[in-house]
Amino acid sequence: MTIIRPLLGSGSSSLLLVSRAANAGSSAVFARRMISSTTARSMATPEPSKGSETYQTPDYLRPPPTPRSPPLSIHLESDIDPYHGGPSAIEKAANLFFFTEIVRGMWIVMEQFFRPPYTIMYPFEKGPLSPRFRGEHALRRYPSGEERCIACKLCEAICPAQAITIESEARLDGSRRTTRYDIDMTKCIYCGFCQEACPVDAIVETQNQEFSTETREELLYNKEKLLANGDRAEAEIAANLHADHVYR
Repeated sequence: MTIIRPLLGSGSSSLLLVSRAANAGSSAVFARRMISSTTARSMATPEPSKGSETYQTPDYLRPPPTPRSPPLSIHLESDIDPYHGGPSAIEKAANLFFFTEIVRGMWIVMEQFFRPPYTIMYPFEKGPLSPRFRGEHALRRYPSGEERCIACKLCEAICPAQAITIESEARLDGSRRTTRYDIDMTKCIYCGFCQEACPVDAIVETQNQEFSTETREELLYNKEKLLANGDRAEAEIAANLHADHVYR
């Protein structure tokens, strides 16, 4: 500012000098920016090696190729025509006038007519059941007659429906046995978790599926009912456990 003020009072020649000084300053700033940008570009882009005429950009610096979309003319006819590749008009007319669908249906009926029936006369005839079938619950005993349940309450804890209630007490010899073992069969979802959690195979699910009742109270099983079920089906339960032990 101290240099420009004296020049303003000296006329047009002074103004010319001021404009030239301003242009020179802007040119210097522009040149400085160009030099800095050129230096940055030279640092980012590797220089070509000596002795090579042209410089090839390395693959890791090249942008990934842009995938090209397929031309719209490909499969255009099949996309527009919904009947492309289907039966012709002659085939449709033949199926309509010669009743080929009805003939094929009657042929399947005649094939099944001479085959043995697949149905069984239930309940007089019953189909096979898997050894893993989960039906009515039962409590087992040892061959000596002693009940297997040790009142660990793992089955009560793992039951997702909370259908099992157990109470226990200690005996004179120090062992613990159940005094109450109740199962609400109306809550049971027959998941088999109680059978899987039992460490002594005391609570099991038999293959009996015919235990429907007329009242709800009959489906509230106590310890005596469960032990009676186990005594009645002990041979069947032992055979099923033996057949399934290979997969455990």
